[in-house]
Amino acid sequence: MSFQSFTDYLLLEKNYSVLTVNAYQADLKAFSKYIEKEFEDDSIKNVNYSQIRSWIVSLVESGISNRSINRKISSLNTYYKFLLKVGDLQLNPLAKHRALKTSKKIQVPFSETEIANVLNELNFGTDFESLRNKLIIELFYSTGIRRIELVELELSRFDISNKTLKVKGKRNKERIIPLLPSVIETCKSYLKARNELEVLVDSNRLFLTQKGVKIYETLVYRVINEYFSLASSKVKKSPHILRHSFATHLLNQGADLNAVKELLGHSSLAATQVYTHNSIAELKKVHVNAHPRSKK
Repeated sequence: MSFQSFTDYLLLEKNYSVLTVNAYQADLKAFSKYIEKEFEDDSIKNVNYSQIRSWIVSLVESGISNRSINRKISSLNTYYKFLLKVGDLQLNPLAKHRALKTSKKIQVPFSETEIANVLNELNFGTDFESLRNKLIIELFYSTGIRRIELVELELSRFDISNKTLKVKGKRNKERIIPLLPSVIETCKSYLKARNELEVLVDSNRLFLTQKGVKIYETLVYRVINEYFSLASSKVKKSPHILRHSFATHLLNQGADLNAVKELLGHSSLAATQVYTHNSIAELKKVHVNAHPRSKK
């Protein structure tokens, strides 16, 4: 079954990334395959909710998390809303569906000490990959950039003279983030090593592999995990935790919530307020340590 018109809609009208659209396609194809196998129907346009519920049950029994199942159903719901929009459907079978309950994941940010230990105590070296890896870590922590945004960064987006970085976020929304002097210095060293690569295949990209092609998301994750494993005992060590640390540390230092929202590229304050829980925890710690009556 072809979902071409739907994927065109997501790409051209909704401005979704290719990665997101691929995920939607995979979910729709998986459901389509299930319907064909269980109900001998080659179209998912005319299914009823009981058939969708049957798929949900099969996913639960297979051990997939509720969070992942909700994402798959969300893809399906977006597809049915599209069919309603273009007049190919009269009723959305998911109109009254309620998402499965999920437990909230506690994101524990790196401490300022842990980040300082990585950037100041570890010996990165002066070779191309070491300088690249250091810049990756510094950018995550000093800008709060998303992993996919970092991977897709173009060289022209890095404005050393104005000390800014132009980032293209979700739905192609752009934001300009100021850069710290230390990041500028690391970038200059990295660019010098980058220019000495024998081959530059993706010359327009800021971050490249040793072979001159743009970096990929698993490489970025591996870089963060490897370096922070040397300085932190936390279970979760990922680019998102660095983004989380960036926001939390800014708020702990008194940064305005709206300013942090803009730096992160969030569309609403609700998304940013997730990070205030850690700030409250920090305030409690300061209060207990400093308040005169806390010792009584």
